[in-house]
Amino acid sequence: MTKNLAAEVLAAEHAWTTAHLHSDLETITRLMAEEYIKIQPDGSVVRRAEALASFVPEQRTWEVAQGDQYDVRVYGDTAVVVGRWSARGLNHGQHFDYQARFMSIYVRRDGTWQMVAEQSTEIAPPA
Repeated sequence: MTKNLAAEVLAAEHAWTTAHLHSDLETITRLMAEEYIKIQPDGSVVRRAEALASFVPEQRTWEVAQGDQYDVRVYGDTAVVVGRWSARGLNHGQHFDYQARFMSIYVRRDGTWQMVAEQSTEIAPPA
């Protein structure tokens, strides 16, 4: 049972990543829990409304958005995903190209996994 749940969580994580790449705000909104919170690399905190407001397709475009090196742990209706995130594109005219180690926390409600919290730390690209 836990392997199936881990596969469900990983599918939600893949949907999250793909939604970023395609600026699919509908999917991002569906996957983001009402109480979503993100700890930014500088330590600041972003809540759901602010995070959703930052997804303006005309202001942010993605060339690359992908994850790998996943470790999924399921604890009942809660799951923790640790992985590596790679992204490249333009945000408000500024080019970005980075990799980060991230941790996302998901909660299962009515059979659907939603992200309630996430945090990432930029890492050096592989040599």
